[in-house]
Amino acid sequence: MDEPMPAPKPLRILHERKAMIKNFIIDLDGVIYIGDNPTRGAVEFIDFLRKKNLKFLFLTNNSTKTQRQYVRKLKKIGLDAHKKDILTSSVATCVYLAKEKPGARIHAIGEHGLMSDLRSHGFLLADENVDFVVVGLDRRFNYEKLSRACNLIRGGALFIATNPDLTFPSKEGIIPGAGALAAAIEACSSRHPVVIGKPNPVVVDIAMKMMDAHKRETAIIGDRLDTDIAVAKRLGMKSVLVLSGIETPATVKASHIQPDYIFKSLRELRVKWPF
Repeated sequence: MDEPMPAPKPLRILHERKAMIKNFIIDLDGVIYIGDNPTRGAVEFIDFLRKKNLKFLFLTNNSTKTQRQYVRKLKKIGLDAHKKDILTSSVATCVYLAKEKPGARIHAIGEHGLMSDLRSHGFLLADENVDFVVVGLDRRFNYEKLSRACNLIRGGALFIATNPDLTFPSKEGIIPGAGALAAAIEACSSRHPVVIGKPNPVVVDIAMKMMDAHKRETAIIGDRLDTDIAVAKRLGMKSVLVLSGIETPATVKASHIQPDYIFKSLRELRVKWPF
């Protein structure tokens, strides 16, 4: 049986004057799909946006895949997308680092997406004498990798985390995210990372430039209060929470971060369209 919806505070906004929202930044994990399966109404929702000629961009904190790999993943669940429609935390990290030190030596902890994006942006991957230690999700993370990162950061390398997500939804359930790895490295290095992904506004600024959009006309759709909704609040943007991923009615009720709109799924958002 479905849990009851949280207190109606977020829903009351549905009866207020409609916002002039023309653009949408949409999370992927827990919003569009979980594992290899689309969430309820995801495919129909994207078709709905296209029919209404509304712009959207997929923005994910997940750094494990390249934009092209995400294009292929979306195609498998019935969604046509292009590279320009997707921004990952690894691409955003590369944009940030290119401004800080082009061609820097970087020790990276992560999977194919992060490694490929760093190389394609002209960075040199190395295990010593590095300028930055960059940490994304790495499902083969171990004590050896933890030790090397700790020593490099203590030796002067700057600590960068692609995102702060402690967990993310998968077909196996809720599993550790890149933020859990970064937390372990932070504990032993005694250094706080610069976090690039949501809720850091820098990643939304990059998304705005990609969309050629303005924040006051853009809403963020996500499944996490501490990243998707938090960054929207920081920037004064409209926020939409869907309960298809991490959050539940209980976690929403207990949090001080409250979305402007809350729906069980993208299907319900489409049916009760508030914009």
